[in-house]
Amino acid sequence: MRASGVSMSDASAKGISMTSPPSFSVLAAGDRFIRPVIFREEIVARLGSRVAVTELELPWPDEPFGAVAEVNEASGGEDQLIEALRGHRGLVTQLAPITERVLAAAPDLEFIGVGRGGPTNINIDAAAARGIRVVNVPGRNGVATAEMTLGLLLAALRRLPILHGSLLRHEWRGEFYRYEQVGREVAGSTVALLGAGAVGQHLARILVAMGADVVVYDPYLPAGALPQARRCDDLDELFASCDVLSLHARLNRETEHVVNARRLALMRAGAVVVNAARGGLMDYDAVADALEAGRLGGVALDVFPTEPVDMALPLLKLAQEDANVVLAPHVAGASRETARRAAAGAAEELRRHLDGEPALHGVRSGVMA
Repeated sequence: MRASGVSMSDASAKGISMTSPPSFSVLAAGDRFIRPVIFREEIVARLGSRVAVTELELPWPDEPFGAVAEVNEASGGEDQLIEALRGHRGLVTQLAPITERVLAAAPDLEFIGVGRGGPTNINIDAAAARGIRVVNVPGRNGVATAEMTLGLLLAALRRLPILHGSLLRHEWRGEFYRYEQVGREVAGSTVALLGAGAVGQHLARILVAMGADVVVYDPYLPAGALPQARRCDDLDELFASCDVLSLHARLNRETEHVVNARRLALMRAGAVVVNAARGGLMDYDAVADALEAGRLGGVALDVFPTEPVDMALPLLKLAQEDANVVLAPHVAGASRETARRAAAGAAEELRRHLDGEPALHGVRSGVMA
């Protein structure tokens, strides 16, 4: 951990007066994706010498995130964060574990900016009870995830894992040009999107431009939104009507294992399933069974039921046996632009807080406001 506010030598070099030192100190608890220095640069770009920034680097993604006390998807420990937060009035982070215990030990804290859409690493109720403003950055990885999903979708439709694997084995298989062996085009295909938030909407516009017939199931999508796509209000109908199913829903009690054996049996023969959202949306064993039985034509995955993934997962075994399975280790939302967008969003919210302006994306009791 090191302080990165404006020092006396920095001030002299930049012609900044230090007669009134910053009264607002911020901890930039970044990680190895959204680096602390990226948070700092975005804060300084908006607030200059009005704030002093201290940097703390957390070990994700080199070390998996997980539950810490009562919060989830967190990196680092409570003791480390308590020590780093001493005297700070603001915190910007992606994954720091903001628990009841941490908040109780940080009496000066008044602002928490979380550079992600789902702030599951924050005890929102405990922060609200202390009058702390909590904000997030919804949609920060929407473009990256949509583009990666498109890549996964195209790879599965055109059967790239099988083609790639054959050449790695030094095989030139002419039968891949047979009618029965060639892949499908996006143009003219019916692509079903289960969920149409920032990711789903961006992907839908791309797919429509490519000539796909896009159908969307999302009870929370406002009327009139996404006019390029058809709306579907029945899940079974959605599964039965598509050549490609792409998942973009949040994981909750209603959506857990929404892709299951019964619904997979409704799908068109040779359909493709893509999941770059959350592993819990799918019954992975049922998907493996459907692929092995030939009912599915391909599967493309960026997320898994447990992470790091269990290497004995049947779908991974099928991928090693020349099945049409595209795999990535939960990196769909990871782009350099995503990291910058997240830090910029948190920094802008900090500026609004200091200037007495309302939050763009406030979080209250676990609900985005």
